[in-house]
Amino acid sequence: MTRDTEPRVGIDIGGTFTDLVVINNGTVTVTKTPSTNAQERGVLGGLNQLTESISLSISDIGFVAHGTTVATNAVLEEAWADTALITTDGFRDALAIGRQARPDIYDFQTEKPTPIVPRQRRFTVPERVTAQGTIDTPLDEDAVETLAAKLKNADIDSVAISLLFAYENQVHETRIKEILTEHNVDVSYSLSSDVLPEIREYERTLTTALNAALKPVMDRYIGNLETELTRAGVTTDLNIMQSNGGIITATVARDAPVNTLLSGPAAGVQGATYIAELCDISDVITMDMGGTSCDVSLVHNGTPTISRDVTVGEYPVHTQMIDIHTVGAGGGSIAWVDEGNALRVGPQSAGSDPGPISYGKGGNRPTITDAHLLLGRLDPSSFLSDNVAVDIAQIREIFETKLAAPLGISIETAAQGVIDVANASMQRALRVVSVERGYDPREFGLVAFGGAGPLHATAIATAVDIPRVIIPQTAGVLSALGLLISDTIYDFSNSHVRPWDVVSSTTLSTMFTEFISDGRAQLDAEGISPDQMCFERSVDLRYAGQSFELSISVPPGEIDTETLSVIESRFHSAHERRYGHADKTKPLELVTVRTRARGSTTEPDLTVTTPETNTAVSDAIIETRSVWFDGQQRETPVYDRSQLPPENTLTGPAIIDDAQSTTVIRPEQTAEIDTYGSVIIEINP
Repeated sequence: MTRDTEPRVGIDIGGTFTDLVVINNGTVTVTKTPSTNAQERGVLGGLNQLTESISLSISDIGFVAHGTTVATNAVLEEAWADTALITTDGFRDALAIGRQARPDIYDFQTEKPTPIVPRQRRFTVPERVTAQGTIDTPLDEDAVETLAAKLKNADIDSVAISLLFAYENQVHETRIKEILTEHNVDVSYSLSSDVLPEIREYERTLTTALNAALKPVMDRYIGNLETELTRAGVTTDLNIMQSNGGIITATVARDAPVNTLLSGPAAGVQGATYIAELCDISDVITMDMGGTSCDVSLVHNGTPTISRDVTVGEYPVHTQMIDIHTVGAGGGSIAWVDEGNALRVGPQSAGSDPGPISYGKGGNRPTITDAHLLLGRLDPSSFLSDNVAVDIAQIREIFETKLAAPLGISIETAAQGVIDVANASMQRALRVVSVERGYDPREFGLVAFGGAGPLHATAIATAVDIPRVIIPQTAGVLSALGLLISDTIYDFSNSHVRPWDVVSSTTLSTMFTEFISDGRAQLDAEGISPDQMCFERSVDLRYAGQSFELSISVPPGEIDTETLSVIESRFHSAHERRYGHADKTKPLELVTVRTRARGSTTEPDLTVTTPETNTAVSDAIIETRSVWFDGQQRETPVYDRSQLPPENTLTGPAIIDDAQSTTVIRPEQTAEIDTYGSVIIEINP
C-alpha cells in the first residue's frame, strides 16, 4: 500500500485549531493553524504551511486522512438537509414518541429533542414484515407510486426509509427505493437495512433519518475539500476517520456520514492507545483537552471501549463508536460568576476568534488559558505561535473586575479557582468512563494530550488516584497523528433475535462467512493485501427478558458446540464484571451478530534521537520562573522539550515547553523521558 512508503498526512479539525501531521521518511513534522468557518480553507492553509516547512511537494503525498467535525456540528446546530421519512403504517410518529427515559428522572419539564424529520415530511406505506423476517403484508406498490408524486413536489434533499423489522428482511425497503428512483425522485437515499440493520425501532429510525439528513451536508463538504486538495496538487484519494476508530474512504463516508460523528475525538483515542502500547501500558484513560472541550475515554487491554449507546447532542445514535465522554472544558472555556455568586467555567468558549484575552484579538472574558498565564504556567513571550505580545496587565484587570472583586478574593486565587473548577469537571468525566463502567482508575494510566491536556493532567490524576501520566511527544497534535496509525475498519452487523439454545453453530457460521466475504471485498478494493487483513467476530447476548445486551468476542476458528459454550461462559463473566452478578442457570438470548473487517497499517517509528549538545536533563533548562502551586509560589525550572535527552528523569516542580503544548509537573512528582519522547510522570513516587 502506498501509505507505507510515501509521505502520509493526517488532518484533524478542532473548534479552535486545525492540526496537521506528516510522516515522511520516518520523520514526524507537525503544525497548527487556526480553524476557519470554511473548514476546507483552513485545511489547505495548514497543508501549504506544513509542506513548505519541510520542502515537500504536495504532489508527492501518498496518503491523506482527515478527522472531521462537519457531521457533529450539523447535529449540534440542527443544520442538516431537508429530509423525508418513509416507514410502516402506524409508525409515523416513532421519531417524536422516542423513549420514556428522561435525562433527569426528577425533571418534569424535560423536553424531547426536535424530531430530525418534521411530521409533515413523515410518510407511511402499507406493508408488514414479521420479527422472523416473513412477509405478513405485501408492500402496496401503488401507494409508493402515489407517494413518489408527493415527494417530487416536497422540496426535499434526502429520503430515509425505515420499515418495521427490515433488519430481518430488507426486500420492501429496497423495492421502495427502486420505485421512487423509477419515478425520478432525485434525492439521496438511506435505508435502515444498510445504515443500521439492528433491533429497536426508535434508535434504528433515528439513526437512519440522521444519516439521510447528513448525507447532502457531508457530500458537499467532502466534494469541496477534494476539489481544493486536487487544485493544490494532491493526487491521492481522501480518507476519513470513523467514530469507531477506523479509516474509511471518502466515498464511503459520503454514503454513511452518521459513522463520522465522533471522527476527530476517535482519532485522538487511537493515537493515545498507540502511545500507551509503546510504553508497555495496556490500560489507560485518555484525556484530550483542546480549546473548547475535553474528551475522555477508556482503553482496556489495549482496546478502546466501543459503545452503541452514545448521545450526540440530544440524539441517541446507535452506530458503533468509541465510548467518549465530553465536557465543556477547554483552554478557551470562559469563567464567570453566576447569580448565586459561585465561580463557573464553561461550557461557553472563546474559541479561536476572538479567543482568550491573551490572544490579543479582542477577547475580554477570562478563560482557562488566561488563568494559567497568571499562575506562571505559560510563558507570555512564547506560547503564541505568531509571537503576539501578551498583555498581562489587561488579563489581571479583567480577572479582577469579573472574578476576583465579585468573589472577594485575590487575582491569583481567582485564577487557581478557575483551574480547580475546570479540573473538577474533568475528574467527573474520568469517573464516568471508569468507575461508572466498573473499572478502578487506580489500575490505569492517564494519557493526556491536546493543547491544554498536559497542563491539567497531573492535578487530575492526583485527585482520582491515577498512578501514572503519559504525555506523548506529539501531545498537541495527537489526534492528527492518530489518523496515520489507525487501521482501515468496516463493521458489519445484523440483528437475529433468537433464544440462544436454538441458535445452531451452522447459522452463526453462515452469517460470519457472509460478513467476512463482504469485508474482504471492501478491503481488496482499497488495495489492502491479504496478510494485512483480519476479521474479528462477536455476538450480542442478554439474559432472556433483559432489555439490553453485552457484546461478546467469538474465539477464532471453526464455529462448533464448544465455541458456543465458550461464548456463553464469556457472557456470564462480562455480566458479572459490568453489573456485579451473573446467573448461569438463566437462559440466554442472541440479539445481534457482528464482524469487524480490519486492514492493518504500518506503524511509524517514533523513536527520538538524543540532542547533539545535551547529555543531561539540566542542559534543557531555558529559564527558572515563579509558578503558583497550591496557593504558593515556587521557583520552577522550565525545560525545552525538544532538548530533553531520552531515558533520563527529572523531579518536579517543573514546566516542560514545546511548540504545541505545555506540561506541568507538580512538586515532588518525578518524570522520565522514554525513547519515544513521551514524558511519563509518576504521581506518587
